Amino acid sequence: MRILFMGSPAFAVRPLEALVAAGHDLVVVTQPDRPAGRQRQLTPPPVKLAAEALGLLVIQPETLRDPAVVAQLAALRPDVGVVAAYGEILRRNVLDIPPLGHLNIHPSLLPLHRGPTPVSGAILAGDDQTGVTIIRLDPGMDSGPILAQVAVDLPPTARAGPLTDALFVIGSRLLVDVLPDYAAGTREPRPQEHRLATLTRMLRKEDGTVDWALPAVMIERTIRAYDPWPGAQTRWRGQGLRLIAATVDSRWAGAQAPGAIIGLGAGRGPLVATGSGAIELRELQPAGRRPMAGEAWLAGMRDRDGHFGG
Repeated sequence: MRILFMGSPAFAVRPLEALVAAGHDLVVVTQPDRPAGRQRQLTPPPVKLAAEALGLLVIQPETLRDPAVVAQLAALRPDVGVVAAYGEILRRNVLDIPPLGHLNIHPSLLPLHRGPTPVSGAILAGDDQTGVTIIRLDPGMDSGPILAQVAVDLPPTARAGPLTDALFVIGSRLLVDVLPDYAAGTREPRPQEHRLATLTRMLRKEDGTVDWALPAVMIERTIRAYDPWPGAQTRWRGQGLRLIAATVDSRWAGAQAPGAIIGLGAGRGPLVATGSGAIELRELQPAGRRPMAGEAWLAGMRDRDGHFGG
């Protein structure tokens, strides 16, 4: 099949490579090169690098709202589109280009966690399961009918970055498996149960700022849900501190103010009061330094007076 593949970040490389390995003919649409890093060097999206290594045609429009771009895509005469975190919502004139429409790999058990950050959403919600859903896109937000869905356990230690990669590996295999039947008309999409839908939103840098008045369980989930971006951030005596790993001690019910160090945890890292329970900081990263164990960070302090967040 001739496939119009739309994707940009590293995890979208998985389905790109899987479709090529399955023998399909791909044209790749990805975001333009953008400045990145401290030097603001112009950097191509990972999908572009992978596509060029595979010898595929790559198109990088500034926007799909340009009628000339829409005409260019239509002239390619694709049978179907595949979207994997492209970075722009597709309007009806783009959705209607392929006869079979556009299929999307969404790393959640739709209709749960629609929107741009489904993996973070599942971790923050404390879900026991997550998964991958293949849908046919419609003009709504991840509201199109479902072609296939696979559920997997969501471990209590899962982090957003590695979990997203793992789900896209599963989703890539699922897409390759269902595509022939869908094209042959033997797999009919089924509508979602829209009444059960939940939504996620785009994350901002400030979302990573830890609110110590929250329950310990929510702070621990935040650390995992916001890894690698925006990261869980706090301050100690005016200096920035990134929180990398933590464990919850829900038995503590003292009167200390949230953010205060109240002792040592089982791993000997700082045990910190929260709005409900306490949390041990197992791994953290002071600004400008390498990540370190919470115990090592604590050993380097002359005293422990103060509050996180201050």
